[in-house]
Amino acid sequence: MSVSPIPLRNYPVRQLMGIQIVGTGSFLPDKVVTNEDLASLGCDAQWIVQRTGIRERRHAPPEMMTSDMAVAAAERAMERAGVGPSEIDLLVLGTFTPDRLVPATATAVQERLGLACGAFDLNAACSGFAYALITGMQFVATGCSQRALVIGADTNSRIVDPEDIKTYPLFGDGAGAVILAPASSEQGALSLTLGADGSGADLLCRNTGGVAKPYDPDDWFMKMDGKPVFKWAVRLVDEVSRRAVESAGLTLDQVDWWIFHQANVRILDAAVNSLGIDRERVVMHLDHYGNTSAASIPIALDETLRSGKIKRGQTVLMSGFGAGLTWGTVVFRW
Repeated sequence: MSVSPIPLRNYPVRQLMGIQIVGTGSFLPDKVVTNEDLASLGCDAQWIVQRTGIRERRHAPPEMMTSDMAVAAAERAMERAGVGPSEIDLLVLGTFTPDRLVPATATAVQERLGLACGAFDLNAACSGFAYALITGMQFVATGCSQRALVIGADTNSRIVDPEDIKTYPLFGDGAGAVILAPASSEQGALSLTLGADGSGADLLCRNTGGVAKPYDPDDWFMKMDGKPVFKWAVRLVDEVSRRAVESAGLTLDQVDWWIFHQANVRILDAAVNSLGIDRERVVMHLDHYGNTSAASIPIALDETLRSGKIKRGQTVLMSGFGAGLTWGTVVFRW
């Protein structure tokens, strides 16, 4: 199956200022799974590196759930923001690996954090954090939230078939979180856009668990048709990034940091080459963590911020893309 051309120029790009990120946090399970560790499954360690750039990933232990990782990341973000539970008035959790289908995993996170606020899940797969971030920013920009907690968390190791040697090595587990708050008119999203193309829904999907197919043990795991997804992602990252930067009134060299969804190093390399940007300004961590889906952008953001690289007034482009097919991009002035 091929993906039809997406008329990206038809998707609106908006601006949403007066928002700041006052705290970030991330969590990764302790268990490191190297490429060599996957040899018993028939995976070739060098093939994984050459085709994806991934050398290792983290896997959650059996007793750890998506909510556990989300709570840990959120606690760190709240601590760094100096924000207590009573100050959080919204919780948005981007995930496609919930603890259970009902209720929303966000409610379990809310309870454990001791929050008194609305809490809901948002499923846009690997675009989950981008969708959740833009949703949270709208609540803050309209005055409906003063402190919004936005989390991206996924336990991918539970939904990918270990016998699928081309897909299983790609994914890891983790969580990242940010705290949003009102700010001056100089801070916020210089541009943002969300998009979807449902014609590619079958390229990356998990068929069992919904009402269409409530239970089928032979069709339980996620499936991905890697080649067309890769080609789509390479083109999408280039086109969406260019349009978002242009709409922000910037040139490509005026973006200080590029944080793309960490899916495959060849997608990131293609973005560097096609956009002509400095590789040193493109954040990459997938060699250590693999594809952590909704968690990849907030983990990268947290690690980059804690390293002292992101400064007030700089611009950060965050771009997620994945199943749906969906995408979301924000050019954010820090």
